[in-house]
Amino acid sequence: MKKKILTQKRVKVTEEEQPNMENQGTEQEGQEPFASERIAEKPGIAPEFEKLVKDHEELKDKYLRVYADFENFKKRAIKEKLELLRTAAQDTITTLLPVLDDFERARQNAEKEGSTEKMSEGVLLVYQKLFSTLKSLGLEEMITADQVFDPEVHEAITEIPVPTDERKGKIVDTIQKGYKLGDKIIRYAKVVVGK
Repeated sequence: MKKKILTQKRVKVTEEEQPNMENQGTEQEGQEPFASERIAEKPGIAPEFEKLVKDHEELKDKYLRVYADFENFKKRAIKEKLELLRTAAQDTITTLLPVLDDFERARQNAEKEGSTEKMSEGVLLVYQKLFSTLKSLGLEEMITADQVFDPEVHEAITEIPVPTDERKGKIVDTIQKGYKLGDKIIRYAKVVVGK
C-alpha cells in the first residue's frame, strides 16, 4: 500500500514539475553565455582567468614531462634487471674458465700421438658436463681458427711471418680461447697473427 502512495506522489511531483522544467530549459537555451564569456564581461577578472589558464597549461606540460620521465625510468629499470639476470653468473663463469682451459689442455695432451698420458673416460665426462653446463648458462666459445684478426674481439700476443699473402692479417694460432656470455665478451681470445 505504501508503494502505491509513493509512486502516486512521484507521478504528481513529476507532473507538477515537468512544465516548470520545460520552461527552465527554454529560458537557458541561447541566453546563458559560456563561463569564459561571462568572465570576460566582468572587469579585472579576464587577466586572472588568462593567468589561471596559462598556469593550468604549464602544470599540464610539467605533468606530461614527469610522467614521460617516469615511464622511461621504468623501462630502463626493467632493462637493467633483465641484463642483470642474464649476466648474473658472469663472475662465476669467468672464475671457472681456467679450469675449463686445464681440462682442454689435458684432453689435447692425451690425444697426441705417442703420449703416455691417457685421459680417463670419467674425467672426460666431467669435462663435457662442465662445458655443457656453462654452455646452457649462455657461454659461447669464440671461433678464431683462420679468422681475420679483429682487435675488438681478439688480443694479439705476437706476430709471425707467414709464407703466403693469404695468411697475412689472419690468426695463425690461438694461445688462449676467448668466450662470450650472450653478446658480451667475457674473455678475449689471445692469438698469434700472421704478417
